[in-house]
Amino acid sequence: MITTLGALKASGYQSTSIKDELRANLIKHLEAGTTVFQGVHGFEDSVLPELERAILSRHNINLLGLRGQAKTRLARLMVELLDEYIPVVQGSEINDDPLAPISRFAIDLIAEHGDQTPIAWLHRSQRYSEKLATPDVTVADLIGDIDPIKAANLKLSYADDRVIHFGMIPRANRCIFVLNEIPDLQARNQVALFNILQEGDVQIRGFSIRLPLDIQFVFTANPEDYTNRGSIVTPLKDRIGAQILTHYPQTIAVARKISAQEARINQAQASRVYVPDLAYNLLEQIIFEARESEYVDHKSGVSARMSISMLESLVSTAERRALINGEATTTVRLSDFMGVIPAITGKVELVYEGEQEGAAFVAEQLIGAAIKTLWPSMFPKIEKLTKKSVSSPYAATVDAIYQQGGVLLYDECDQREYASCLNKVKTLDDLIQEHHPNVEPRDLLFLKEFMLWALAEQQQLGKDRLQNGFQFNEFL
Repeated sequence: MITTLGALKASGYQSTSIKDELRANLIKHLEAGTTVFQGVHGFEDSVLPELERAILSRHNINLLGLRGQAKTRLARLMVELLDEYIPVVQGSEINDDPLAPISRFAIDLIAEHGDQTPIAWLHRSQRYSEKLATPDVTVADLIGDIDPIKAANLKLSYADDRVIHFGMIPRANRCIFVLNEIPDLQARNQVALFNILQEGDVQIRGFSIRLPLDIQFVFTANPEDYTNRGSIVTPLKDRIGAQILTHYPQTIAVARKISAQEARINQAQASRVYVPDLAYNLLEQIIFEARESEYVDHKSGVSARMSISMLESLVSTAERRALINGEATTTVRLSDFMGVIPAITGKVELVYEGEQEGAAFVAEQLIGAAIKTLWPSMFPKIEKLTKKSVSSPYAATVDAIYQQGGVLLYDECDQREYASCLNKVKTLDDLIQEHHPNVEPRDLLFLKEFMLWALAEQQQLGKDRLQNGFQFNEFL
């Protein structure tokens, strides 16, 4: 391990800027057909190519998108494009390059010790700095300020630049610095970033210090037209090389992949609770419905974190029922989706009409809308039943339910009782055999319950919420 400046020079080490370092390592990945952006789904043909072009162009980057669109995750994954270790002058507050020092401390130390100047090695995991921009963030937090304690300890006057306490940005020299939600930063503090982005000047109090900082800046923001909290001042936007628009998953398949990857479901839960394939699709369709709902504020967006929380709640609802009934295993039911309502109400911002209806009502409407959206892709379209429409493929099912006095499904009933109630409606089996003959046996009960809910949502059956369950009967 190289520990002195002289040994570093002898090794042939060449200094490189962080932007060139990111560029060189990205080129290696592109040539090898690999990527460091693992776990980011749905951006392969949109965001990632733009991000890679920005890195190749050595640009500072602004990731612009609604909440829950993996902006911070993309920034954090960029760390993997850094070299594993870089040398720094030991004791430097701003990670001085031994071959190109910029701080007074490092310059004086090298002047005093020459080739014997001690060298430390900085791992790439330590070369990432992140700050959430809030209205209370000050220039001193970002850039620095005079430190009276340092002045007293070193017996220096406030006019000496050695009494400066560096802020987060100078300390992120030769690192990736991420400033999240930059519109929330006060405009006067955004102005303090101008020279750092362009010329590398750091101005602290009465000092004008020329520090050619070597930083890869990544900013994140919501579209400024969609927020009342603030905006990015125009001169700052002008200094950011690339603005990249992120987006939500565009298909249920991508959304499912994200939820399954991010949901905190341990092995015990996974082995106890089986989630049918249709339940996964229904859960993600609820998110798509929310993003189109007239009750939900589209400008705020509907975060992917909502579907993750919903999946966790769905599994926990089924798990709780299994524990109550002493069952080793269970299957998610459609009525378990009532257990995800708290995960919806806490994550959607409603417009005035939605507030008037209430968050719980809106959540139930979203579940119903998702059921209706998925239905035509699985079964023939439901036509309104009249006395003349006896040829409807669902007439026999509706009549059978009427004749047996309805179907009552209790929330906490065990698996045997749940199966017994659904299996009494024999016509459901006929419809499934006709349209889904290859359905997985363990998905069968969920599909039958889905059919009841779909008939109810489209006013072919009545669906009444009881204190401890749902009753499906004649539509009145």
